[in-house]
Amino acid sequence: MRNKARQTVAAGMRSFEHLLPASTSQAELLDTVRRLNRDPAVHGILVQLPLPSHLAEDEVIEAIDPAKDVDGFHPINVGRLSIGAPALVPCTPYGCTLLIREAVADPTGLHAVIVGRSNIVGKPMAQLLLAMNCTVTIAHSRTRDLPGLARQADILVAAVGRPEMVRGDWIKPGACVIDVGINRVPAAEPGKTRLVGDVAFAEAAEVAGAITPVPGGVGPMTIACLLRNTVVAACRARGIDIPADL
Repeated sequence: MRNKARQTVAAGMRSFEHLLPASTSQAELLDTVRRLNRDPAVHGILVQLPLPSHLAEDEVIEAIDPAKDVDGFHPINVGRLSIGAPALVPCTPYGCTLLIREAVADPTGLHAVIVGRSNIVGKPMAQLLLAMNCTVTIAHSRTRDLPGLARQADILVAAVGRPEMVRGDWIKPGACVIDVGINRVPAAEPGKTRLVGDVAFAEAAEVAGAITPVPGGVGPMTIACLLRNTVVAACRARGIDIPADL
């Protein structure tokens, strides 16, 4: 959240932070969201997830004005993405597509395998890859012969939330590997921790044609795409044509 606020200001936008206690009621949180919906100075609203267990995430997400839903989680934006209509797209999957386009000259017809089926990454990632004319398979922890399926992937997106689950021998030689995982594990120094992805980076890097690191790969792209969505929302709110490079 600190990085998001810093980058927002660095990009020339204003950032409004509303820090609510963990004991906040559903009604209080919904009231805050609805107040921001009505505020013409606010073009983008995000509610940092996960919420405390007593709060209903779905109800909170659905309370956000879809036109200000810069996380791209509102059912209206999800539905529009699924039919290929203009929508505010979830930031992490959108950032992944930009990385893929940098690494893969032409993704048309390539086999893309997504390991993970979450609403935040896996499912929207599939929609975006379909729009890039990839052949898409969504896999998950219960997929039979997951390593064998991963080895078929020209583009492999790991978003399952298990540290270094995807090993080097799961990677097709020359594949583009996008590691969405952020996992904190014990470091060599007692009492310290370190961040790793869902992919065993050192092993996979020996085989992959391109691979994102953790940290420093998908994370910064997520923030960049959050800012991008905010600009898009502001343009739409003011009837301004959205630049083609957005």
